[in-house]
Amino acid sequence: MKVYNKAILPSGFKAAGLSCGLKKSGKPDLALFYSAVPAKGACMFTANTLAAAPVELCRQHLRKGSAFQAVIANSGNANCFTGARGLKDARAMAKATAGKLKIRPEMVLVASTGIIAKPLDLGKIKSAIPHLAGKLSAGGIEQAKRAILTTDLFTKEVTVEFALGSKTVSICGVAKGAGMIAPDMATMLTFIFTDARISQASLKKALESCVDKSFNCITVDGCMSTNDSVILLANSCAGNRLISSGRDLELFTGALEAVCLKLSELIVRDGEGASKFIRIRVKDAKDYAEARKVALDIANSNLFKTAMYGENPNFGRIVAAVGASGLRVKEKDLKIKLSPLSRREIDVEVALGRGSCAALIFTSDLTPEYIKINAAYN
Repeated sequence: MKVYNKAILPSGFKAAGLSCGLKKSGKPDLALFYSAVPAKGACMFTANTLAAAPVELCRQHLRKGSAFQAVIANSGNANCFTGARGLKDARAMAKATAGKLKIRPEMVLVASTGIIAKPLDLGKIKSAIPHLAGKLSAGGIEQAKRAILTTDLFTKEVTVEFALGSKTVSICGVAKGAGMIAPDMATMLTFIFTDARISQASLKKALESCVDKSFNCITVDGCMSTNDSVILLANSCAGNRLISSGRDLELFTGALEAVCLKLSELIVRDGEGASKFIRIRVKDAKDYAEARKVALDIANSNLFKTAMYGENPNFGRIVAAVGASGLRVKEKDLKIKLSPLSRREIDVEVALGRGSCAALIFTSDLTPEYIKINAAYN
């Protein structure tokens, strides 16, 4: 397996990005991803009960079928808590994109990120779509990956290639996310594209498994967004034998997991105001769920996060978080290790003395800069 720390679109995919005027800064804010042939799709979305209109539209399109050819995404406006107009606008984005690409609206998935409760300036988007479609190319990913950013300081991108028989299969992922990062996928948009030939059931199974081990194991501030989306398209252009089970599915899932883990790590490293990247490993638990819960309770403790920022080795913050999880841990069995806090990367290991299972969570510290960024966000 080869890993590239850049976005290289798999065969059959094109992308484009531009500024349509949603952002006052004039930075790119509209992206289009396109497959030359219909692709199978699998998606996972936020668990927030007030999900944004684009999320609801995607869910509707997924219920209608599994063949997709485009994803239209905007930044600068979340199109959330915008009433009936929100869904109407999301549907209009899909329809305008489909009309230009000469495909059915149901073959277009929609994503938005940015300010909540502000009506979307649909006119700017519809006017830009013809220009956007005209710019589609393999190299267009360079602008597309920037058009999805909000408070991000850098792009998140990775490409993995692996051999399947005599064929080379590619998986490329780009993402945005820096704040409102919590399990159930964080405030992020992630778009993953592969030229693998894979069954619909296997694609869905692989994505669910990989998201559980990556995007659902990161937290910056414990706040869940309304727009979280992970969209995966597979267009079969690699020409490999059909992936449906066994070793082939293991290889694909392993490569997809590598993409998801890298993107989730980059999201935490870009956490709003973060000065430290923290790995929390909880081991010796009875099962994975138990280990994951304890690790997340530690990661979401503001007392722990501020102690890490202050480079204060206060074990009491960790002990309190473990106890607050509700888990009955014997004091004599609880073991805690911390790497030097003066480093940019910190490792925390917590042994519960209850079993043999473990979980790994990525998080960041909580700094005055985080408050500054979010106090002024509008």
